[in-house]
Amino acid sequence: MNSRPLLGCIADDFTGATDLANMLVRGGMRTVQSIGIPSREVAAGIDADAIVIALKSRTTPVAEAVEASLAALTWLREQGCEQIFFKYCSTFDSTAAGNIGQVSEALLAALGSDFTLACPAFPENGRTIFRGHLFVQDQLLNESGMQHHPLTPMTDANLIRVLQSQTDLDVGLLRYDSIAQGVEQVRARIAELRGQGVGIAIADALSNHDLYTLGAACADLPLLTGGSGLALGLPDNFRRAGKLRELDASELPPVYGDEVVLAGSASVATNGQVAAWLEAGRPALRIDPLALAAGEPVVAQALAFARNNSETVLIYATSSPEEVKAVQQQLGVEQAGSLVENAFGEIARGLRQSGVRRFVIAGGETSGAVVQALGVQLLRIGAQIDPGVPATVSTTDEPLALALKSGNFGGRDFFDKALKQLAQAGEAQ
Repeated sequence: MNSRPLLGCIADDFTGATDLANMLVRGGMRTVQSIGIPSREVAAGIDADAIVIALKSRTTPVAEAVEASLAALTWLREQGCEQIFFKYCSTFDSTAAGNIGQVSEALLAALGSDFTLACPAFPENGRTIFRGHLFVQDQLLNESGMQHHPLTPMTDANLIRVLQSQTDLDVGLLRYDSIAQGVEQVRARIAELRGQGVGIAIADALSNHDLYTLGAACADLPLLTGGSGLALGLPDNFRRAGKLRELDASELPPVYGDEVVLAGSASVATNGQVAAWLEAGRPALRIDPLALAAGEPVVAQALAFARNNSETVLIYATSSPEEVKAVQQQLGVEQAGSLVENAFGEIARGLRQSGVRRFVIAGGETSGAVVQALGVQLLRIGAQIDPGVPATVSTTDEPLALALKSGNFGGRDFFDKALKQLAQAGEAQ
């Protein structure tokens, strides 16, 4: 049985990495998530079927995103990974300049390959693709609220058009007609697309069954790109090849201590989760970016608020799209974002010093800031809390339990569900 990692993954943000790792664990792959490229000391202790490297490259300049992704690829190949997966958001988040197309193109070239798929579909969370158009629930991407995203507003649901603007490779479409006919027809259509000079094909997908079909059909591709849903079918490829050990991939050690919820996302889903917490009359404190910019002691106030409450608290910067836009107009997009992220990092450090060991964090940028501030380098991935969001435990000397949630994910009661699952992991031992 192969003891080296089988699948190497590169994710363009922290919660996206956790989302992908969750899918692989569901498929029976023992999975670890690294915050950036692991140090030599951290790498020496890795024993897993899949490794997910979490980068913060979704909104960085294109050159930086490509450089970081290629460095991650080099490290994963050195570990012996047989296939590479580039993971981005199921809403195809990208800036006006890219980065999905440019990173995919660079990874393909480095692997010496001429073709890959792009499939951000995640039907369990309402993300489906038909005729190359991305839907969020029953709405086109550009009508779903994502057009108001403060960092990556998505104003076009036609993924072929979006991706073509980011790459010199020809972008084509693997239509549902082929996928519905099964694995062999998908392989045949891929061969046709390659013959036509297509380098990246958007793949339609309406259900998990479609994703399993795509996964099986692409077992031999050196590179796959997409949302976490596309990874559903990959564990079975390794299982059929006799390379995957049959173990409980989701078991985590217990973590004892206090708990907190930190929410920085301005997404529709996170706004609903914050509203549910407030409606229940639970203690919460809002972080004001303008107060941070004015030099007010916001971090100290938040720490005092948490320490002086006997209940679990929510500390949040979540706002409506209109409020976010007003702040950005005053401070600028980058400064507004970095002020809030840095504040959450400082708050997380202070809370850990006060005995907090279980963190529920909403928002990809917020999650990235917090895990970096806490010095977390490697996470073990456990059972799913909500689609796309598992429980995780750090491998630090003093373990921390974390639920890292993409802003758009989770039901209205997600905060409660996550807190309960992180606590029950400790009680079960």
